[in-house]
Amino acid sequence: MRIDIISVAPDLLQSPFNHSIIKRAQEKGLAEIVVHDLRKYGLGNYKQIDDTQFGGGAGMVLMIEPISNCIKKLQEERNYDEVIYMTPDAKTLNQGTANTLSLKENILILTGHYKGVDQRIRDKYITKEISIGDYVLTGGELAAAVLVDAVVRLIPGVIGDEQSALTDSFQDNLLSPPVYTRPAEFEGMKVPDVLLSGNFPKIDDWRSDQAYKRTEEIRPDLLDNE
Repeated sequence: MRIDIISVAPDLLQSPFNHSIIKRAQEKGLAEIVVHDLRKYGLGNYKQIDDTQFGGGAGMVLMIEPISNCIKKLQEERNYDEVIYMTPDAKTLNQGTANTLSLKENILILTGHYKGVDQRIRDKYITKEISIGDYVLTGGELAAAVLVDAVVRLIPGVIGDEQSALTDSFQDNLLSPPVYTRPAEFEGMKVPDVLLSGNFPKIDDWRSDQAYKRTEEIRPDLLDNE
């Protein structure tokens, strides 16, 4: 999979993609992540990328021409399965969306900034808009990093134990059950006996029951989506 990201602040994305699982995915050739500096496509001597809003109002808006020029250049090089805009005024990212995107070959992500982008960019180029929550960040770079992490970890071969990804929270509209490791007892707190029993059918039943109970208590809205 190749993921291209258009950013006003590309340096913000260096650290998230150069450590841990995402770094190893790139080293294995399972994912290629390329960040493009929008300012290279800016207008005039000062490489302008933003301007005031028509109709007045606080805040600057990313201009249509630099973004359009960048997207056109990238689209000349490859076909994109999705052109995604990260913005708070969109449907919230969930596990189903991450699963679907992990099957794509080429993805282009546009990160917002300031008051957002000229609406005509959204109308002309964007095929999917994604939010990571009902709050506003200073820019879309961190949101893009969250999306990339959620997607890349699902690519076969990225995580050593692929079954682990399939049993994560939200894969079946349930939160994950509690997990434990050594020691079996710590300061009087004991691991549930069933997990030490070696009876794997009973362990599976316990985990399913705990997942349902946790979801019912913490995120009952997920049960409404079953």
